Amino acid sequence: MKVIDKIYIDGAFVTPHGDEMFDLFNPATAERIGQVRLADAEDARRAVAAAKRAFPAFARTTKAERIAMLRRMHDAVAARGDELFEAIVEEYGAPVSRGRWMVAHAASQLLDMAKVLEGYEFTQRIGIAEVVMQPLGVAGMVTPWNSDAGFICGKLAAAIAAGCTAVIKPSEMSAMQTRVVTEALHEAGLPAGVFNIVTGRGDTVGAEIVAHPDVAKISFTGSTAVGKSILRGGAETLKRVTLELGGKSPVLVLDDADFATAVPLALNAGFMNSGQACIAGTRILVPESRLAEFEARVADEVTKIQAGDPRDPDTSIGPMVSAKQWERVQSYIRIGIEEGARVIAGGEGRPEGTTGWFVRPTVFSRVRNDMRIAREEIFGPVLSIIAYRDEEEAVAIANDTSYGLQAYVVSPDAQRARAIAGRLDAGRVLINTLSHEPLAPFGGFKQSGIGREYGRFGLEAYLEPKSILS
Repeated sequence: MKVIDKIYIDGAFVTPHGDEMFDLFNPATAERIGQVRLADAEDARRAVAAAKRAFPAFARTTKAERIAMLRRMHDAVAARGDELFEAIVEEYGAPVSRGRWMVAHAASQLLDMAKVLEGYEFTQRIGIAEVVMQPLGVAGMVTPWNSDAGFICGKLAAAIAAGCTAVIKPSEMSAMQTRVVTEALHEAGLPAGVFNIVTGRGDTVGAEIVAHPDVAKISFTGSTAVGKSILRGGAETLKRVTLELGGKSPVLVLDDADFATAVPLALNAGFMNSGQACIAGTRILVPESRLAEFEARVADEVTKIQAGDPRDPDTSIGPMVSAKQWERVQSYIRIGIEEGARVIAGGEGRPEGTTGWFVRPTVFSRVRNDMRIAREEIFGPVLSIIAYRDEEEAVAIANDTSYGLQAYVVSPDAQRARAIAGRLDAGRVLINTLSHEPLAPFGGFKQSGIGREYGRFGLEAYLEPKSILS
């Protein structure tokens, strides 16, 4: 059994002041595989103090110096790719293809931000003023378990590029992945205190970072409920806040769509990352006139989707991250049945032959947009098909949600699809694709968040403009 008993503060691996031991599990087997010693509020304060000490010198580093750091960080994370992949599969249960993508994504974000920084001008002339983009200070980052390495590297890359120092609180459920990433970043040789990584609970370490007066910026990815509490917690010191929160993304299948391609795309959008994705397309909007045809194709297509052993190359849906998450998803499947939705694939229980926290890939049809399964984020492989009469109703249903993170449009008519995309309340709209653009801004409308990450927009989230007139 693996025991992780160090956190990273001021350029060194240290024993936490906190003494709580947290169990780690392999979600594919439900077996305990290790423990992590959790940091506490005192550890968080030490980390913030280290970041504060490091900030004045780091803020004065040149653009070239920070670009070189980001490139070293990229190389170090990439060099640990196989080790990180093993941790992702063992601790999170990501299928092979997803796990490899997650490894590449973590490293590439560091290189992407280096490229953004190369072309970014921190000083520009506006009228008679010289406007200087100044680093905010110490940035606190709270990251989730569904893409641990990616969120750590992405948020840290933006902070480093801006000249900010950082204190990161990753999910306690991702300690094995965090250890690999931390060791890699340490090997990149950044000045002590520039980044600090303290694994602990949200209500202790996270709360201390959010409330601490020496933290100028908070970047959080996670649930909308926790995001609201972070916003309240940071209000006393008027922290700058970036929140990337929940989603209930619509997939608009227009009436001219070819279902041979639309159905696989819609299912892949909904089942990505085993359904544990804030951008998952969990509401599939289908023309009423073609509903029966769509249902039949979905029922057939789901039989080709394998949920099971994440190390099997044919598996596309892995387990839920924890027993608690498995129970949550099962409860929503029961809720959908009780609400009167029709199960056309999947249902309660585990897929045949599995013993871990696996969920049967489930698709409901005849769903109304006022049902709980259509309104609440489930965070598992459970999708809802909602029928619409015409294009106007489709757009209205798509926008009738408290979320607005991502949306999808499926149609062979590019002009029509773009017109629909322009009417959707979502931070990103994907047309006939599941592609990701790492330089384009990412974030949500409404209760899906505040602010943007990635690219120039993500960099500027860690900067404050200062106008100098003379």
